[in-house]
Amino acid sequence: MHRHHAGVAIPLTLLAALSLAGSAVAADLSRFDQAETLRTSRAVVGHRIGDYTLIDQDGHPVRLSDYRGKPLLVSFIYTGCFQVCPATTRALASAVAAAQRTLGTGRFKIISIGYNQPADTPQALKSFAAQNGIHQRDWEFLSPRGADVNRLARDFGFSFIATTAGFVHILQLSVVDARGRIYRQIYGESYAADVLITPLKQLLDGTPVAAPAGPPGIVGRLLLFCSVYDPATGEYRVSYGLVFEVAGGVTFILFMLWFAVNEWLTVRAVRRRLSA
Repeated sequence: MHRHHAGVAIPLTLLAALSLAGSAVAADLSRFDQAETLRTSRAVVGHRIGDYTLIDQDGHPVRLSDYRGKPLLVSFIYTGCFQVCPATTRALASAVAAAQRTLGTGRFKIISIGYNQPADTPQALKSFAAQNGIHQRDWEFLSPRGADVNRLARDFGFSFIATTAGFVHILQLSVVDARGRIYRQIYGESYAADVLITPLKQLLDGTPVAAPAGPPGIVGRLLLFCSVYDPATGEYRVSYGLVFEVAGGVTFILFMLWFAVNEWLTVRAVRRRLSA
């Protein structure tokens, strides 16, 4: 009887662990203030970013001031992200290609900054770029010093927190003008070509327009673990890809545990009948 209870306790222990993990994630998300995050992001528009030394994907040091003279698109990623950062980066690549066809190649630059230090090394960023098919000559992946990450993020109005499941962070693309000032913040998981082309063309033509007031549109979203928060509706929607992966893994584990316990009970019953 003792062995039977021990076998049944295994899935119960697993379910308890999953419940605790869910509670931990909920606690992490409660620390991420969506309204304050948007205020922080939009407050830096018009501000000049500081000058930092970073290492590019080939191991060469560069300074942010090296990118002045042309419009610059800046995204923040972490290479350990297996769903959202890769998908967002690929979506950005498609929009960048469309913008280059419209505006011409070499007229603006793109950098992606790996903020998870020390994990986001130049080699890790190089692998991330290759895995996601990023080969544009004007796009570089940069690794900052760990001591600079928080100040760098503040300069760009980029908010993130470490959680038990990775990072909670704002989905944000910063458009920087030729003098190193943040001109526009673009939010969301995907980018329509005109969303990039319009601010870039304004900067290239010398006809900047003030940032629109009010809340961001329907694409103004913040990533929250396996949910995306939409400030326009004040609601969450589930990122089903991640949920299905987690649910599939949990279902498989529970099935294997059930199968093992069932086999053990069957063998035990047969032995009892044979010994009777």
